[in-house]
Amino acid sequence: QVQLVESGGGLVQAGGSLRLSCAASVTIFSVYKMAWYRQAPGRQRELVAQITVGGGTDYVDSVKGRFSISRDNAKNTVDLQMNSLKPEDTAVYYCNARHVTRLRDYWGQGTQVTVSS
Repeated sequence: QVQLVESGGGLVQAGGSLRLSCAASVTIFSVYKMAWYRQAPGRQRELVAQITVGGGTDYVDSVKGRFSISRDNAKNTVDLQMNSLKPEDTAVYYCNARHVTRLRDYWGQGTQVTVSS
């Protein structure tokens, strides 16, 4: 059982930056792949960024060069640094933890990110 708590969402002007943080209730980095998803109104939930146990990262094409996912093992947190934000980045962002066995999958409650033009 993993509890995920997100923070950092809010309203930002286009071109600005936000940093989202996901705090886990237990040590997650040894056995969980962490990821950020987002869901915009009327659209499917999509994978934005992920970071593996080994530290490898991957991003959806639309955010490459603008977003960066990172983890802090000491604090059990996973962050998403979002730069050069665009209105199309507006969505509810969710933190996700997937066990390496694929048998466990946990989600945060979501945090709203709104980018104004």
